[in-house]
Amino acid sequence: MKVYTIRIPDVEAAKQFCRMAGKCHFDVDLFYNRVIIDAKSILGVLSMDLRKDLNVRMYGENAEFEELCMKLSANEAESVA
Repeated sequence: MKVYTIRIPDVEAAKQFCRMAGKCHFDVDLFYNRVIIDAKSILGVLSMDLRKDLNVRMYGENAEFEELCMKLSANEAESVA
């Protein structure tokens, strides 16, 4: 499992994030504090406070999606066992 800390700057970036998460054949969660949503849900992503740093938890590997997360991220990915 990998965890990225990202910031989604606008609605277009949120749409792109959901499209890329939808191509993953594994679970991708987006969370802030105690709120956890499915990253493949555009309504869920837009319901988050996009002004805050959000955490993405990936339960598999997808190079394209990881590249997008790196673009939206200021930090390196953390591998969590």
